Amino acid sequence: MMREVVLHVYDVTNSDSEKTNNTILQINRIFKDRIGLGGIFHSAIQVYGDEEWSFGFCENGPGVFSCPPGKNPMYTYRESLVLGETNCSLFKVKQILRELSRDWPGDSYDLLSRNCNHFCDVFCEKLDVPKLPAWVNRFANAGDTAMVVAGNTAFRLKKAKEEIICASKVAYKFLSSKVSNSQTSPENPSNSDGNGGPPATFQARWLKSISSLGARPSTSSSEACDDAHSVESLKP
Repeated sequence: MMREVVLHVYDVTNSDSEKTNNTILQINRIFKDRIGLGGIFHSAIQVYGDEEWSFGFCENGPGVFSCPPGKNPMYTYRESLVLGETNCSLFKVKQILRELSRDWPGDSYDLLSRNCNHFCDVFCEKLDVPKLPAWVNRFANAGDTAMVVAGNTAFRLKKAKEEIICASKVAYKFLSSKVSNSQTSPENPSNSDGNGGPPATFQARWLKSISSLGARPSTSSSEACDDAHSVESLKP
């Protein structure tokens, strides 16, 4: 026999600060009720019986817990939505919840990437009903995406910096040998630094140029360093 799967949604008002809770309520009223984008919500799933199931943080043990539908004392109840019907038996639902309790320990909770809404999505998938409406977890998904983009950008900048430094060393080594051979002679020893290296004026110009120029990163930083061997073969 098919059973309804009900989503219960709460405003997240579990802060010790009344001002913070009121701010969250205001955000949810504006971004969900007026604009329809989403807000800061807690969610839980009810199927069979008089309990709703959700996920939260705890230091030890499973993070999966239950309470009477719409009665979670930590949050402010908002609304309920019927997501669909499941053909899972009561025995199958209990089995799913045991598996989820094992796979979702309380200390694995993460506000952006592993919260109560993510748990409810997984639960719904196992019950073979539609997942949560996008607005329920949109703020967390947007925040997680922003963090990923920021992390990738920082990594690319680091790689670009490494490649610029490596390429600069290769070019400096090659060009300094060219300058030494063209400008240093027995008749004009003043052009050399006295140790067979490039002239001091060339070093100053080179360092000044490097400080003001950038380079497009290659596919890997090792390629630029490996090019040193091929450049060596070009030396006169």
